[in-house]
Amino acid sequence: MCKIAICPGSFDPITNGHLNIIERGLKIFDKLIVAVAVNVTKKPIFEPQERLEMLKEIFKDSKHVEVDSFKGLLVEYAKKRGVKAILRGMRNMSDYEYESQLVLANKTLDPDVEFIYMMTEGKYAHLSSSIIKEVITFGGSGCGMIHPIVEKRLKDKLRAEIKT
Repeated sequence: MCKIAICPGSFDPITNGHLNIIERGLKIFDKLIVAVAVNVTKKPIFEPQERLEMLKEIFKDSKHVEVDSFKGLLVEYAKKRGVKAILRGMRNMSDYEYESQLVLANKTLDPDVEFIYMMTEGKYAHLSSSIIKEVITFGGSGCGMIHPIVEKRLKDKLRAEIKT
């Protein structure tokens, strides 16, 4: 039996913390579906298609990672894909509080879906998409925080926004 999990997120942008959770998740699951959530309530830097492209480029050599996107409820997406496990990463106690609310709501919607949480390794615990956007906006380096593919795309995107 193949063990498959969905690793969902907005991934705007993809951080090394996200990549760490995915890589470690592959030690537990045979396959991970990295699913870009399309959240209509947020104003993202990258369009969903751009996030998909970056993730596909990063994981192009991994036959155990599938990159996809979804709109709507995560449990409905999991049901559609026939997957019963959701892998999520946490950095700190505020993530825990938010994630515990999400899991309770999701378990109400579908009690058969299981949520597995991994603590981000310490060297990534300070990373958030918001902090990275700010560092890059003010000319800092994303080295150690984001993949070089993401850094280039983020710099290009932010420079284009500054010019407009």
